[in-house]
Amino acid sequence: MLIFLLILAASACSKESEQSGQNPDWKRGRAVYVANCVACHNSDPSKDGPIGPALKGSPPELIEYRVLRTQYPPGYKPKRHTQVMPTFPFLKTEIPYLVAYLR
Repeated sequence: MLIFLLILAASACSKESEQSGQNPDWKRGRAVYVANCVACHNSDPSKDGPIGPALKGSPPELIEYRVLRTQYPPGYKPKRHTQVMPTFPFLKTEIPYLVAYLR
């Protein structure tokens, strides 16, 4: 059983390393996410966090609206109706990297 868990953990790590090694935008986006988002969202963007929802697969327009304006794009149906998220205007140039990581 222990060997199975070790193999499973190694394969998960190798997938992340493989993906990040191939795409520097993904790597930078992950660094931005870890530094600014994991306090409210899960360290695994495919899972809900203690305050914020899962972000994996979020459309670029949603990421930009939420990060820079704390609004939702026109016509978007939010997963949660909260006003907790602050703006992060200093991340304006980092949006493309967050998008690359959250794909």
